[in-house]
Amino acid sequence: MTPALPVALLGAPIAHRGFHDTLQGRPENSRAAIRAAIDAGYAIEIDLQLTADGQAMVFHDYDMRRLTGRPGAIRQISSADANSIALLHGDGEGIPTLTEILDLVAGRAPLLIELKDQDGGMGPEIGMLEEAATQALVGYRGPVAVMSFNPYSVAAMARLAPDLPRGLVTSAYLPREWPLPVATCERLRDIPDFESSASAFISHEVEDLTRPRVAELKARGVPVLCWTVRSAIQASEARSIADNITFEGYAA
Repeated sequence: MTPALPVALLGAPIAHRGFHDTLQGRPENSRAAIRAAIDAGYAIEIDLQLTADGQAMVFHDYDMRRLTGRPGAIRQISSADANSIALLHGDGEGIPTLTEILDLVAGRAPLLIELKDQDGGMGPEIGMLEEAATQALVGYRGPVAVMSFNPYSVAAMARLAPDLPRGLVTSAYLPREWPLPVATCERLRDIPDFESSASAFISHEVEDLTRPRVAELKARGVPVLCWTVRSAIQASEARSIADNITFEGYAA
């Protein structure tokens, strides 16, 4: 039986990549942003990328330039090197490991963990990041769920950690916004892999919440989260459909 999304992730709004604010010295997916989210009483969404030595790092982009000023793929360096590279607009802290963030949160806030696609095309060439995330999460006792845009990644988590709640991140998949073949966008748009990936919930693009497939899943009792809400007005509109919001850029 597919484990249900923790009720705690249907309560407090979910801070996207932590409660980040570069003007306050809190870069996205940083320890500072995680601490701020805990202090504010929010749930927390974080992203995972893989390093060359097979470690799960809390980091969004494939390339490090935007967030660190240093070009190059995080996949090509070690976790120790990643930890030593300072995030821009912060206090000098480096890229954290998932284990570090789990130790920091320690069950004090619900966690929603997104595994970034490692295939490059939402395909089956995945596995190492899923294994690293599973190992890091062994014994973690706080409310937590994992998710990915890549249905193969979600299915892998179902095999590796069958008791861990999991879901699909879903989107309108407009081809101009995705570096994917048009055929792949057209296939993923209507969420065909919900059942085959053994998902328990979706986190859908906020601008596309009126999609009929979202309504169909919701009518079946599937929890619907959404991303990324950027104002109180947008949050109010989203909540007419979504069970909870993932937000950034304001205090939800």
